Order: sequence, then C-alpha cells, then structure tokens
Amino acid sequence: MTNKAIKIFSYLPNPRVWKSLVAAQFCGVALEVTGDKPANLQNWLWDYDARQLSENERVDDSPHARVSKRGFSGTLFKTDAFLQAHPFGTVPAAFGDDGSIGIFESNSILRSVVRAAENDNGLYGASGNEASRIDSFLDATLVLAREAQVYLLSMNELSPATHERMRSAYEFYLSGIDQALTTNNYVATDKLTIADIGFVCDLGQFLRERLLKSRLNDQGFEVISQDMEQEFPRAAAHLKTLSAMPQFSEHLGDYLSKVL
Repeated sequence: MTNKAIKIFSYLPNPRVWKSLVAAQFCGVALEVTGDKPANLQNWLWDYDARQLSENERVDDSPHARVSKRGFSGTLFKTDAFLQAHPFGTVPAAFGDDGSIGIFESNSILRSVVRAAENDNGLYGASGNEASRIDSFLDATLVLAREAQVYLLSMNELSPATHERMRSAYEFYLSGIDQALTTNNYVATDKLTIADIGFVCDLGQFLRERLLKSRLNDQGFEVISQDMEQEFPRAAAHLKTLSAMPQFSEHLGDYLSKVL
C-alpha cells in the first residue's frame, strides 16, 4: 500500500535520485520524479510544479531569472517558493505534503521516503540505536560522494592532489565497508537498510571512473578502483549481489553492468 507522495525535481539520470527510487520500491512509497538532462534544466522552471518554459518565458527580466552558482552556468529560472523551500537552490530537490516543505541533500531525501512509508520493512532499523548506526554509514558515504563529485567533474584537467584525495577517500570508505561485512550480510545491521542503498548508489557513481580509463591514462593516472574486487572482496561482492536485485536493477542495471 502506498502512502504520501513525494515529488523530486532533478537532472536525470541521477544516482542520487536512484537512492530514493530504490527505497520507494522496497517500502511502497509513491514518488513523482520530474527532470531532464543537466544541460536542459536551464529551460525549466524550478518549482514544486516544475515545467518546461517556452522560449518567450526564458528571458533575463523574468521574475524567476537567477544567476546560477553551482554546477550550472548562465541563467536558471527558480520561483520564490522554490528558494523558500530550498534555500541552497540545488537539485535534487524534493517536496513533501503541499510543496511548502523542501527536502534537500540526497540522503535526507532518502530518509524522507522511508519515513513516509506505512511499513518501511526495516529499512531504517528496528530501534533508535540501529537508526543512528545507519546514519553513521550514510554520513561516511557522503565523504566518498563529495570527493567523487569533485574528482569526476575534474576529469578533463585532473591534478595529482585531487586524484590522491579521491584515492584516500575511496580506500578509507571501502575498507570500512569491507570490515562491516565480516560480521553481517549487510552494511549496518543483519538486514538490508538504506545504508546499503546509499552504498550501492554512491559507490556506483564513483565507479564511473572505470568508463574514463583512457582519459585518466592520458593524464598519467591510474583507475583508482581497478583492483576493487581483489582489494575489497566483500564490498565488491555485496555491490554485485545487491545490484542484481530487481529493486536495484530496474534503476541502475544498465549503468552498473557497464562499470562492473
């Protein structure tokens, strides 16, 4: 049985949105996802009722025109209500209830999906302590995700410092996940939780570097994750096992099959 619908506006496809889509399938929450390719979001009105704008509406003197600050260039069109709900003005942007409440950052959106479920099937743990442990893994995943974003966006002009920061974050995170999986079949508890969902989606996003091997090699760098299966066998096996589940494969299947 589905419960409260949550709206998400974002560039698509987006591994950060995949987290919420996967969780929604596990716990029966209705999600309405709207968006477009990153380059096309400048043609959209960023709002609870996001829509494509006509050419006549995309003008600099529009009351919705804003100078883009992060991840985009040029002019974007955002309503006052959007910025009230999302003061950082970023995507993915989620809305609960009537749209007056904005939820931002992918892990917070992920949590909101589970909280909207009538039965979350244990995705957020069976107790407060388990929920806090799950949050600990989600916070650790954010470090990997942040470094991966900088790393992947710098791929055309990569510096040794950026490559080393990414390697350090990757090794720290994967060693922790590998250790956690020595005693449990899942990352945070003995059952699948949103910590596992975050693990798959954020690590999967980073593994896009494998598709950019020639670009890395041309600049004198190695693919950081090239030996992941040998160096972190439990984490790699967990990633492959989860990616084969239908709730994951429906959204990540084509992508993960390329990087794995």
